[in-house]
Amino acid sequence: MSKEGLPEVKAVDAQGMTVAVVTSTWNAEICDQLEARAIAAGTEAGATVDSFRVVGALELPVVVQRAAQNYDAVVALGCVIRGGTPHFEYVCDSVTQGLTRIALDTGKPIANGVLTTNDHQQAVDRAGFDGSVEDKGAEAMVAALDTVATLRKVEETARTRA
Repeated sequence: MSKEGLPEVKAVDAQGMTVAVVTSTWNAEICDQLEARAIAAGTEAGATVDSFRVVGALELPVVVQRAAQNYDAVVALGCVIRGGTPHFEYVCDSVTQGLTRIALDTGKPIANGVLTTNDHQQAVDRAGFDGSVEDKGAEAMVAALDTVATLRKVEETARTRA
Protein backbone atom coordinates (compact mmCIF):
# COMPACT_ATOMS: atom_id res chain seq x y z
CA MET A 1 0.00 0.00 0.00
CA SER A 2 1.33 3.42 -0.87
CA LYS A 3 0.29 6.98 -1.42
CA GLU A 4 1.58 6.76 -4.99
CA GLY A 5 -0.41 9.11 -7.17
CA LEU A 6 -2.00 10.97 -4.25
CA PRO A 7 -2.27 14.63 -5.28
CA GLU A 8 -1.17 17.37 -2.97
CA VAL A 9 -4.29 19.37 -2.22
CA LYS A 10 -3.84 22.92 -1.02
CA ALA A 11 -5.45 23.83 2.28
CA VAL A 12 -9.12 24.62 1.81
CA ASP A 13 -10.70 27.60 3.51
CA ALA A 14 -13.87 25.87 4.67
CA GLN A 15 -15.38 28.79 6.58
CA GLY A 16 -19.15 28.58 6.15
CA MET A 17 -19.10 24.98 4.93
CA THR A 18 -21.09 22.31 6.74
CA VAL A 19 -20.04 18.67 6.70
CA ALA A 20 -21.63 15.56 8.18
CA VAL A 21 -19.35 12.67 9.11
CA VAL A 22 -21.16 9.34 9.13
CA THR A 23 -19.13 6.51 10.65
CA SER A 24 -19.82 2.85 11.16
CA THR A 25 -19.00 1.27 14.52
CA TRP A 26 -17.94 -2.14 13.22
CA ASN A 27 -14.16 -2.45 13.78
CA ALA A 28 -14.52 0.31 16.36
CA GLU A 29 -10.82 1.01 17.00
CA ILE A 30 -10.26 1.78 13.32
CA CYS A 31 -13.52 3.65 12.82
CA ASP A 32 -13.04 5.80 15.92
CA GLN A 33 -9.64 6.87 14.58
CA LEU A 34 -10.96 7.59 11.09
CA GLU A 35 -13.72 9.71 12.58
CA ALA A 36 -11.39 11.62 14.90
CA ARG A 37 -8.97 12.40 12.04
CA ALA A 38 -11.80 13.53 9.72
CA ILE A 39 -13.34 15.79 12.35
CA ALA A 40 -9.93 17.29 13.18
CA ALA A 41 -9.20 18.01 9.51
CA GLY A 42 -12.60 19.62 8.95
CA THR A 43 -12.43 21.72 12.08
CA GLU A 44 -8.89 22.82 11.30
CA ALA A 45 -10.06 23.97 7.86
CA GLY A 46 -12.86 26.01 9.46
CA ALA A 47 -15.87 23.86 8.57
CA THR A 48 -18.78 23.14 10.86
CA VAL A 49 -18.66 19.38 11.37
CA ASP A 50 -21.35 17.16 12.87
CA SER A 51 -20.90 13.43 13.35
CA PHE A 52 -23.31 10.51 13.30
CA ARG A 53 -22.75 6.79 13.95
CA VAL A 54 -24.29 3.70 12.37
CA VAL A 55 -23.73 0.02 13.15
CA GLY A 56 -22.02 -1.20 9.99
CA ALA A 57 -20.96 -0.21 6.50
CA LEU A 58 -24.25 -1.30 4.93
CA GLU A 59 -26.09 1.26 7.03
CA LEU A 60 -23.94 4.13 5.77
CA PRO A 61 -25.75 4.97 2.51
CA VAL A 62 -29.19 5.62 3.97
CA VAL A 63 -27.85 7.98 6.66
CA VAL A 64 -25.45 9.61 4.20
CA GLN A 65 -28.39 10.18 1.83
CA ARG A 66 -30.38 11.95 4.54
CA ALA A 67 -27.37 13.98 5.66
CA ALA A 68 -26.72 15.11 2.08
CA GLN A 69 -30.08 16.90 2.19
CA ASN A 70 -28.85 19.09 5.05
CA TYR A 71 -25.07 19.55 4.62
CA ASP A 72 -22.70 20.87 1.95
CA ALA A 73 -20.83 17.54 1.97
CA VAL A 74 -20.82 14.18 3.71
CA VAL A 75 -17.86 12.02 4.69
CA ALA A 76 -18.65 8.31 4.99
CA LEU A 77 -16.22 6.29 7.12
CA GLY A 78 -15.96 2.62 7.94
CA CYS A 79 -13.77 -0.44 7.84
CA VAL A 80 -14.54 -3.71 6.07
CA ILE A 81 -11.95 -6.43 6.57
CA ARG A 82 -11.91 -9.40 4.21
CA GLY A 83 -13.10 -12.67 5.72
CA GLY A 84 -13.40 -16.18 4.40
CA THR A 85 -16.67 -15.67 2.50
CA PRO A 86 -17.82 -13.53 -0.45
CA HIS A 87 -19.64 -11.24 2.02
CA PHE A 88 -16.70 -8.80 1.82
CA GLU A 89 -17.25 -8.22 -1.90
CA TYR A 90 -21.01 -7.77 -1.50
CA VAL A 91 -20.64 -5.24 1.30
CA CYS A 92 -17.87 -3.24 -0.40
CA ASP A 93 -19.69 -3.15 -3.73
CA SER A 94 -23.04 -2.17 -2.17
CA VAL A 95 -21.54 0.63 -0.11
CA THR A 96 -19.49 2.03 -2.99
CA GLN A 97 -22.42 1.96 -5.41
CA GLY A 98 -24.73 3.50 -2.82
CA LEU A 99 -22.39 6.36 -1.97
CA THR A 100 -21.67 7.06 -5.64
CA ARG A 101 -25.37 7.12 -6.47
CA ILE A 102 -26.08 9.53 -3.61
CA ALA A 103 -23.37 11.92 -4.81
CA LEU A 104 -24.71 11.91 -8.35
CA ASP A 105 -28.38 12.12 -7.33
CA THR A 106 -27.86 14.97 -4.86
CA GLY A 107 -25.01 16.84 -6.55
CA LYS A 108 -23.26 16.90 -3.18
CA PRO A 109 -19.73 15.69 -2.46
CA ILE A 110 -19.84 12.31 -0.73
CA ALA A 111 -16.34 11.29 0.35
CA ASN A 112 -15.85 7.54 0.55
CA GLY A 113 -13.51 6.90 3.46
CA VAL A 114 -14.56 3.29 3.93
CA LEU A 115 -11.44 1.17 4.25
CA THR A 116 -11.55 -2.17 2.46
CA THR A 117 -8.59 -4.23 3.61
CA ASN A 118 -7.36 -7.78 3.65
CA ASP A 119 -6.49 -7.71 7.35
CA HIS A 120 -6.54 -5.61 10.52
CA GLN A 121 -2.96 -4.38 10.12
CA GLN A 122 -3.70 -2.90 6.70
CA ALA A 123 -6.57 -0.99 8.29
CA VAL A 124 -4.30 0.31 11.07
CA ASP A 125 -1.76 1.38 8.44
CA ARG A 126 -4.40 3.47 6.64
CA ALA A 127 -6.31 4.94 9.59
CA GLY A 128 -4.04 7.80 10.66
CA PHE A 129 -2.60 6.34 13.83
CA ASP A 130 0.92 7.33 14.91
CA GLY A 131 3.10 5.35 12.55
CA SER A 132 0.35 4.82 9.95
CA VAL A 133 1.35 5.30 6.32
CA GLU A 134 -1.97 6.92 5.40
CA ASP A 135 -4.66 9.02 7.06
CA LYS A 136 -7.82 8.15 5.16
CA GLY A 137 -10.22 9.92 7.53
CA ALA A 138 -8.44 13.25 7.09
CA GLU A 139 -7.94 12.62 3.36
CA ALA A 140 -11.65 11.97 2.88
CA MET A 141 -12.52 15.21 4.69
CA VAL A 142 -10.05 17.26 2.64
CA ALA A 143 -11.43 15.74 -0.58
CA ALA A 144 -14.99 16.62 0.45
CA LEU A 145 -14.10 20.21 1.37
CA ASP A 146 -12.07 20.70 -1.80
CA THR A 147 -14.98 19.42 -3.89
CA VAL A 148 -17.41 21.81 -2.19
CA ALA A 149 -15.02 24.66 -3.02
CA THR A 150 -14.73 23.49 -6.64
CA LEU A 151 -18.51 23.20 -7.04
CA ARG A 152 -18.87 26.74 -5.70
CA LYS A 153 -16.30 27.96 -8.25
CA VAL A 154 -18.20 26.21 -11.04
CA GLU A 155 -21.44 27.91 -9.99
CA GLU A 156 -19.75 31.31 -9.64
CA THR A 157 -18.07 30.99 -13.05
CA ALA A 158 -21.35 29.99 -14.69
CA ARG A 159 -23.14 32.98 -13.09
CA THR A 160 -20.53 35.43 -14.35
CA ARG A 161 -20.88 34.11 -17.90
CA ALA A 162 -24.66 34.41 -17.90
